[in-house]
Amino acid sequence: MTTAEIDFEELFDAAPNAYLVLDADLVVHYVNCAYLQVTGRTREELVGRSILEAFPDTPAAPAAARDFGASLQRVLDSREPDVVAPKRFDIPIVGRPGEVAERWWCGMSSPVRGPDGTVKWIIARADDVTEFMRSPVIHEITQPLSNEATGIAAQVYARSRELEQLNDQLRQANAREREIAVALQEVMLRSPDLDRHRNIAVRYLPSFGTLNVCGDWYDVVDLPPDRYAIAVGDVVGHGLEAAAVMGMLRSALSAAIRAIPSPAQALEVLGLYARAVDGALATTVAKVLVDPRSRLIIYSIAGHPPPVLLHPDGSCELLDQATDPPLGARPDHVPRPQAGLSYTRGDTLVLYTDGLIERRGEDIDTGLTRLTDALARYSTLQVEEIADALLDDLGVTGGSWDDVALVVVRL
Repeated sequence: MTTAEIDFEELFDAAPNAYLVLDADLVVHYVNCAYLQVTGRTREELVGRSILEAFPDTPAAPAAARDFGASLQRVLDSREPDVVAPKRFDIPIVGRPGEVAERWWCGMSSPVRGPDGTVKWIIARADDVTEFMRSPVIHEITQPLSNEATGIAAQVYARSRELEQLNDQLRQANAREREIAVALQEVMLRSPDLDRHRNIAVRYLPSFGTLNVCGDWYDVVDLPPDRYAIAVGDVVGHGLEAAAVMGMLRSALSAAIRAIPSPAQALEVLGLYARAVDGALATTVAKVLVDPRSRLIIYSIAGHPPPVLLHPDGSCELLDQATDPPLGARPDHVPRPQAGLSYTRGDTLVLYTDGLIERRGEDIDTGLTRLTDALARYSTLQVEEIADALLDDLGVTGGSWDDVALVVVRL
């Protein structure tokens, strides 16, 4: 792109700071939107007028306009930027003719030189430092600051206010990205069978380090006559690549459990498939089949944290009797283990990914203990309430260093 293609007025109007552009005769040629907003003036009142005519002295600040004018003259004479210490210059109150509001301003003006080296234009910036001048920083000082020191302090204050505003804008942008990531992941994780289960609550949270779609997943599959299978998994990595691998593995496992209603055998099929998918190795998965007729949970774990069976009295059992390495960890195919655990009506099954419990520099057993202690406090809640309380209790509601997938089932 060349400079001819750049609309400089558009750029200035997009700037959050207040700017004027003046010629060498100190006549205003341009004023941006931010300047109009903070001063309460219109373009018609400013453009084409000399700066002293556009901003005459006021009774509350009889020399302020002249001080700003003198600063602009110094820019013309020295061909160098110049800064004005805070000066009071009140602005009109919109909708209340004749009334003004107290305002304090810092000014910074920079020269734009022509081909012969003389100043052709001056870019003048105005910073509202009223809050600073009213603050204890000024009023509690026993010895008055010099004009130079006050000006420096006010400029620092103005820059800090800008940083606060930029940080707010960044946080808002990150929040929007996060909402988009969650929405996209929810679409990818949508399960028609899950919609038929009012006894199941699911949650997904992306890590705040990536603010992107990721490789954690959950799935619910109905199996005839009235059984259902649940899976949670975690693909190594983040971003679209991990999400793509997640989508393939999730679909493959969903198909496998429908054809072979055995968690261990379904994971064996998934492991063979993972060898042919780039980025799928080292994926961890927990696969559980629930049989309401026999009140039996059948499960197999591939390198994943153990699901938890929560009883109404608050006691917990870990499903850790059929654990095996992650997908592709062994060079040769080996049958995976499978175990069963009986449950009673009213028990709650909790499956999750490691982002819920793991913390940097901490043993995983500590995280498991924190999880079971939290669950013990929520055994009588409904599944949706348990899911929200758990995320809040474990400090991941606003995100963590890793993704979180969570499934809570009332059996």
